This record gives sequence, structure tokens and C-alpha cells, in this order.
Amino acid sequence: MMRSYRGSIAILGTGMAGLGDCGGRSEQEIIAQAARQAVQASGLRMQDIDGIITSSLTSPWWVMRMAEYLGIQPSFSDSTMFGGSSFIADLKIAAMAIESGQCNHVLICYGANPRSVPSSSEINRMRAMLDPQPYEHPYKPFNPVSSYALAAARHMYEYGTTREQLAEVAVAARKWAQLNPDAFVRTPLTVDDVLNSKMISDPLTVRDCCLVTDGAGAFIVSRADRARDLHARPIYVLGTGHSHSHRQISCMPDLTITPARESGRAAFAEAGLKPEDIDVVELYDAFTINPILFLEDLGFCAKGEGGAFISQGRIEPGGDFPLNTNGGGLSFTHPGMYSIFLVIEAVTQLRREAGQRQVEKADVALVHGNGGVLSSQATAILSHSL
Repeated sequence: MMRSYRGSIAILGTGMAGLGDCGGRSEQEIIAQAARQAVQASGLRMQDIDGIITSSLTSPWWVMRMAEYLGIQPSFSDSTMFGGSSFIADLKIAAMAIESGQCNHVLICYGANPRSVPSSSEINRMRAMLDPQPYEHPYKPFNPVSSYALAAARHMYEYGTTREQLAEVAVAARKWAQLNPDAFVRTPLTVDDVLNSKMISDPLTVRDCCLVTDGAGAFIVSRADRARDLHARPIYVLGTGHSHSHRQISCMPDLTITPARESGRAAFAEAGLKPEDIDVVELYDAFTINPILFLEDLGFCAKGEGGAFISQGRIEPGGDFPLNTNGGGLSFTHPGMYSIFLVIEAVTQLRREAGQRQVEKADVALVHGNGGVLSSQATAILSHSL
């Protein structure tokens, strides 16, 4: 029988820095700023941190660089890289390390500055060099957009999902961003604006695609039975799940079914909960097709019904299904990898600290991260109580 880590760890302080355009500061600088905020908010000192988990799009030795920069010598460290899903998958790694006695307080952190230095095109070039896809690279696709466009086109063909429904995902994200003073883009956005914006990879226009921003995030994970001694409102991790089925989109078994089915099933089983028990949902929305696919695969609606599920303002502020309440990767921020900000927003909502965007009933949150091209999926369920 698989070991359950339900409620064994809690998230304490969180921190963010360098959001939007960090003015040319280095990745290490903005991560350190976010990390110091998280440590201070946890009631700890940096010398109390004995575990660190981090990863980078461009550096294979990033965990050593960050530990050195922060002045800590951890008894546990990990830099397993699952792309954008990493920092939710890291919750299980942290739980295992803490439960095994290897450490007590784990810093999970990430940051990047693709908006200010270097350009996004340079990052894409580096990715292609570091991790070429043998069946796709020779044809020079405009990835990752073209890969997600394939999934969107297939979903539209197979289930009748419309361009307008995809656009509604972006419009809802923008309405949430307008309530978030930290969001990078807060100008009004309509369905027509999305449809009429520049086509990037059919059927996805530029407004169907996530932002390219700078930004860093961090949070501290500690043993649950000691959490309240440090923080007045610890947030408990009730369940986690992680799965991956492919690396390149040409090897994805079904363009409309993601490994979120497996990661979500595992997280719900460990938490002992069902989709109807969730009050607020934070999904990785690198492209507008993502939330539609993930809502289906996580069990919030049947396969093929995601487009209708999000329509009619349902996921907007005031709707009955609060989704991506900070504005998401589409309007809040997206520095290369995004899932760390999903965790931070869920914690903010569960602590009733979200200001104008606060969801009235927010007792249990689901966060879901996506890595690669719908490749790696990680799910976690969080709550302010056990």
C-alpha cells in the first residue's frame, strides 16, 4: 500500500519579487528577495532553513547556486526538473524529505527574468539547444505555442469547442487581474479582442497565450505538527499527485487527454476528497486550452464539456466557479515557469488575504501545474484545516 502523506506538511510563509519587469536584476537577486520574504513571514531565520528545492530553465546546477547565494548549507536539496509543474510536484518531495527526518524547513523557490534579460526568443533558442526534440526539431515548429495549438484544434474538432469559449478563459483571467494590484496586465479585455488579436499558431492568437514577464516566488514547507508554533495560519497539504506521459507533443497518446487524470486521481485519493469539495481552483493557464483540458481531466466536468463548463461568466469574479483568481499566467505573471505562483495564490485565498479578489468561501483549494507540452502534470489539494 502506498504511503500517505496527507496533512504531514504545512506551508508557512510565502514571498514574491520582481514581478512584471524586474529592471535587469538577476534571477538570483529576485529569488533571494522572495525567499527572504517567505522566511520572515514563516517566523524563521534563513539559518533555520535546512532544505531547499529549486530548478531553472537554463542552469542544471541551480540548487547549488541558490544555496550558496542565500548563505545556507542544507541537509537536503533537490533540483528535479519537471518544467512548469515542478513546484507543485516538489510538495511530495518536500513531504518525503521532512517525514524521513532529513530536514525540518524546506524552501521551495523559483524565479526568472525573460522579459528584461534575455529576450524570450533567446530563451526558446536555448531550450531547443539544451533539449532538442528528435521527431520535431528538424521541422522547426514554433514551440511551445504550436504544440498547444494542436491540442486546441483537436479538442475543437472532436468536441465542438469554440474559439469564443477559448477566448472566455482569457477574458475571465483579465477580470481577476483587474482586482489584483500585482497583475502585470489589467486593461479591459473582451472576447472580440482575443479573437481579433494577432494569430500566433492557429487557432491560438496572442491573447490566447501567456505573458512573458519577470518574477520570483518562494514558500516555506515545514512539519505540520510544529507549524502552528511558527505561523498563526499554516496551510496544510492534504494530497498530491504527479504524472507524465510524453515529452514532445508528437508522442502524446491523445491530444485531448493529459496526465492530469492520473495526478488528479492520486491527489483526491490521498486527500479523501472529491471535485465538489473544492472551493477555489488554480490551474496553469499557459494557453487558453489548458484550463479546459485540466478541468475535464481533473473530474470537474466530463471529457469534451470543458468549453461549455467555463462559459457564461462562470469562472469570472462573481461566478460560481472561482478559477485562477490572481489573473493567471494569461494576465498576472509568467516568468518561464508558473506553478509556484499557483501555490502562493491558493495560500493567499485560504488565509483570506486576497483583498478585492477574495473568494467568499475558500476553505479548500486545488492547484495544478503543467510542464513541457502538456507533458508533466502535478496536482495538490490545500486547506487551512486538517
